[in-house]
Amino acid sequence: MSVAFVREESAEAASELPVRDRPISPHPNLVTPDGFAGLTRSMEEAQAAHEAALAIEDANERRRAAEPALRDMSYFSQRLASAQIIPRASARGTVAFGNTVSFSRDDGRRQVFKIVGEDEADPAKGSIAFISPVARALMGKSVGDTVTLGSHELEILAIA
Repeated sequence: MSVAFVREESAEAASELPVRDRPISPHPNLVTPDGFAGLTRSMEEAQAAHEAALAIEDANERRRAAEPALRDMSYFSQRLASAQIIPRASARGTVAFGNTVSFSRDDGRRQVFKIVGEDEADPAKGSIAFISPVARALMGKSVGDTVTLGSHELEILAIA
């Protein structure tokens, strides 16, 4: 059938790529209490975006705006349902989920990271996921311990 006989909005829709689902990690969904609150806020934002999309009159624009919101709602719904809230570690003798760890690298750099869940990790803001190579190397270690990560050494300076 010629495109001339197809409704314009159908031709537009056919030319667009569908919004892909956000991948769900196979790892346990450990979260700090702050991380759970962040997931809840993200879900509320996705719901608000979906409600706003439904108010759009143009069908194509409504669909374009609703698809990412629906994708995000599905993702955050699954993440909230599978969340295992881990309270702040009370013992600071060894590195654990939720701790903030200060360490020095063998190149002289000093870094401080809080070990958190995957969805709340943001290295630029000082948090790394518990599944990251750095976090895995530090977990269970104490102040003064040195760990090897690839060809580098990290020495734990403080645990908070």
